[in-house]
Amino acid sequence: MFLDLATVPQGSKARSVDVATAEKVGRTALSVTFDERTARGTPNIDYIDMPTFLELPIEFENGEISVDILGELRADAPDYARAFAGIAYRITEIGFEAVYLRPLNGLRLEPDPPRSRRAVQYFSYPDWRFERLREEYPDGRYEAGADIRPGEWIELTLRIQNDHVAASVNGETVLEITKAKSPPSAGRIGLFVDIGTQAYFSNLRISS
Repeated sequence: MFLDLATVPQGSKARSVDVATAEKVGRTALSVTFDERTARGTPNIDYIDMPTFLELPIEFENGEISVDILGELRADAPDYARAFAGIAYRITEIGFEAVYLRPLNGLRLEPDPPRSRRAVQYFSYPDWRFERLREEYPDGRYEAGADIRPGEWIELTLRIQNDHVAASVNGETVLEITKAKSPPSAGRIGLFVDIGTQAYFSNLRISS
């Protein structure tokens, strides 16, 4: 399946985000950012690895998802914002998984450690958000560095098979998870953003 994301797919559901069509760096894409209520909300209640995405009417369990993402900071972004944007998948009423980018931690900006190892993040909502993953797995197995930066189109590809997840950035595999934190189940796909992010999404490709 291919969607250019030049328009909002019929049947989509905006969950704590505002969505619009926008022209960005030579493309017509979907703009996704927090709605006003969420942007004024409370960390760990309204945002930070929460259900903040455009939920698409596409069922998915195993296969490959790829999308082009351009992430930037909003004018009201807090100091800790990193232009968080990515793919949520297996979305149900009780949870979802996601892999997202932190372009401001990208190697093209030459950040110091540990930020240089934190440009791509996996998490599982509600029980395994990034802070718990870092605390219980200090080896950083659920995040990785990547040669990216804000303001440029980045191709994020996820290859998902049961509890194995491989994430590629611009064709290079950067993160491989051999034991994901949610049991495999069918659910929907979402275009995910987090605090302080203005993101654009284009060219969604899905195969099972």
